[in-house]
Amino acid sequence: MTTPLPEIGCYGLAGHSSSPRDLLAEAVRAEELGIGSIFLSERFNVKDAGVMAGAVAAVTDRLGIGTAATNHNTRHPLVTATMATTLHRLSGGRYALGLGRGFDALFDLMGVPRVTGAQMEDAVGIFRRLWHGEAVVGHDGPAGVFPYLSQDPSFDEDVPVLMMAIGPRSLELAGRVADGVVLHTFMTDETVARAVTTVRRAAEEAGRDPASVRVWSVLATVDDAIDEELRLRKLVGRLATYLQGYGDVLVRANGWDPAALTRFRSDPLVQGYPGAFDAVGTADDLAYLRDEVLPAAWLAASATGAAAACAARVRDQLDAGADSVILHGATPDELAGVVEAWRSVRPSGLDDLPLNPGRSRS
Repeated sequence: MTTPLPEIGCYGLAGHSSSPRDLLAEAVRAEELGIGSIFLSERFNVKDAGVMAGAVAAVTDRLGIGTAATNHNTRHPLVTATMATTLHRLSGGRYALGLGRGFDALFDLMGVPRVTGAQMEDAVGIFRRLWHGEAVVGHDGPAGVFPYLSQDPSFDEDVPVLMMAIGPRSLELAGRVADGVVLHTFMTDETVARAVTTVRRAAEEAGRDPASVRVWSVLATVDDAIDEELRLRKLVGRLATYLQGYGDVLVRANGWDPAALTRFRSDPLVQGYPGAFDAVGTADDLAYLRDEVLPAAWLAASATGAAAACAARVRDQLDAGADSVILHGATPDELAGVVEAWRSVRPSGLDDLPLNPGRSRS
């Protein structure tokens, strides 16, 4: 196997998938390439977080594994804690539990409570007490009412917690309580720098070592070697899908012009579109969005072009203050050229990063 790159991550089954078994080959290939960590996003179809993480742990030996993300409100806290301790031991300490806010509209339809920052902080506190052998007795807090929760009094499991964050309040929460932070795709370099500053400041104000919180930027990476139609789906389709779901949050975080978001949403093609653009968008539709609707500067918050150009954009993320970079939206095979190019320009001082994506140097 090649020398690992702990500062580089990728997603398994990036985007939509109907074949979860593909994850096995992707994880093996990622490890062969030296990619440090694989991240797993949960969808309520064939992408269950625990199942996927267990599969990756079973077919790899050194690849870091991060859930990015699941939601604390879709499982009982004892179930989530058990999932995490099982994966922690199964993987030999390579697993980090990642939590995100999710979508209010979906939770309303599911009949589960919407996620708040107070709930997430409370839930993380419960998990950590259980992982360290404590019994949680008579708990009545934002995460819920739980008369008695216990795993095993002999436990002393140090499971890192990741949080997904875009806006300032989520970033501050992550700085206060999380071991690592995963930012969002299509954040500009300036936004990444601001986000890192917010996380570090919040950690320091909470009495923590600011360097103890590992910050991952998420860089949409679309190498020219990929087929043109697939490039459109991975770049234009992905950004358009985010704008369909929570465009206000992303536009506000980047300081982008909200009028451009209004134009996107009011475009006849976008209104009533029968699904997510990264899943069902045609090449013609995506080309139209690229050429006529989406601002070029928004799409530029990514890594495109030849492999060397994509590798240079990885360095931009580190220069903005991120500790590590997830190359998002491409399979390990599609990232092979970028990973090779990165090795040729990779700065020194990165080898001491842990392979577990939720752990920092300190």
